[in-house]
Amino acid sequence: MEHLRQKPFPKDFLWGASSSAYQCEGAWDEDGKGPSVQDVAPVMPGTTDWKVTSDHYHRFREDIALMAEMGFTEYRFSIAWPRIIPDGDGEINARGVAHYHEVIDECQKYGIQPVVTLYHFDLPDALQKKYGGWSSRQCIDDFVRYCEVCFKEYGSKVKYFLTINEQNMMTMFNMGGYATDKERYQANHHMLVAQAKAMIRCHELCQAWIAPAPNITCVYPATSSPADSLAAMDYDQIRNRLYLDVAVFGRYPEALTVYFTQRDCMPEFAPGDEEALLNAHPDFIAFNYYGGSTVRFVSNEDGLAAKERAKQAGRANMEEFMTGMMTEPGLAVGCKNPLQEQTSYGMGIDPVGLRVTLRQLWERYGLPLLITENGCGVKDTLNEDGTVHDDYRIDYLRRHIAACREAITDGVDLMGYSPWSAFDLVSTHQGISKRYGMIYVNRDEFDLKDLARIRKDSFYWYQKVIKSNGEDLA
Repeated sequence: MEHLRQKPFPKDFLWGASSSAYQCEGAWDEDGKGPSVQDVAPVMPGTTDWKVTSDHYHRFREDIALMAEMGFTEYRFSIAWPRIIPDGDGEINARGVAHYHEVIDECQKYGIQPVVTLYHFDLPDALQKKYGGWSSRQCIDDFVRYCEVCFKEYGSKVKYFLTINEQNMMTMFNMGGYATDKERYQANHHMLVAQAKAMIRCHELCQAWIAPAPNITCVYPATSSPADSLAAMDYDQIRNRLYLDVAVFGRYPEALTVYFTQRDCMPEFAPGDEEALLNAHPDFIAFNYYGGSTVRFVSNEDGLAAKERAKQAGRANMEEFMTGMMTEPGLAVGCKNPLQEQTSYGMGIDPVGLRVTLRQLWERYGLPLLITENGCGVKDTLNEDGTVHDDYRIDYLRRHIAACREAITDGVDLMGYSPWSAFDLVSTHQGISKRYGMIYVNRDEFDLKDLARIRKDSFYWYQKVIKSNGEDLA
């Protein structure tokens, strides 16, 4: 519906931006940190590794001062598990613990609320080698112990914790390299149980709020056919509700349970799992949004054939990852939406879809919402005069912030907007060349240059937006 008058953003609305440890910190083996699975994973050809990235580990004070200059009231970042417990399950690294105290204190010096992600893809590699990481139930206990360290150390300072970043992306695109769907969804179940137990312990150990942080999007049927409409419903269950229904309601989605059971990939529950899932209660929902998904029905036979053709051709699933699409035989296949704009890297530009997603989440779960990622990754140009003109990013952010305000007018309880990313960092698949930040980091893929921080045009625009509490989007 179109509103003649829109509600303002709440006075305590959280304005900020996001980052993750392995993509920005660098210092991958300094001060006692152990290697993560990201540190040892093969690097995409033509892109940099994770050894230096944006050097945020050494420059966090400079970076946070720039965030304060923009007017941030929150900064979402992640703690690196192998920096706290280098081997994942052994001795606590005092230097790693001290580092994040310094980061949190620096945020609070400027009145910036730290929003702390506990796990952002960087499992300690020692646990992967020791027992296969999330494929083992032992990872549940080790994760919960790590979270307890964070709650005890930082819980008196941090108001908002996030559990696992984009668990659905890790599962959907098999980032763990599991041999079968049964193994993949069993590992996902272990993450769900670990998350539940971590939420319970958070409430027992500190006064902070805690939330899951999946990648969520509305799902459009490709046509008006009943089969495509049903496919969109099913896809919503496997892409979105599998992660949020379990986190909020403590149960797997109904039709998806049947689908998993018929395909022999329904996870096995151990004693205590159901109790943990039912007793864990998130205080809000954090989510990442990069555009709507569109699907059509695909039969089991055609879906299996399509997956086999892709496998034989050795085709990477990068397009699927970038657009949040996938093939699920007998359920749905993702497809391009000709009505949706895209960035130069093929990511969707769908601000109306953000409004739809916000309304769907609010109506189903009734919990406050926090947008923890939403951004425009492109190849920025540093001009000879030291400027970076990124009108495309300003336009992207403007339209999505306007959609946030429309959702608030619709009645959605939206806590804040934390786009990806505060400053340039290394993209998981496209290196430093794909830039999201409002602060330019002066380096190339293989030339570190001086790593200077340079304010882009979007820096000054976002500064104005925050100062006006979202009123001035011009």
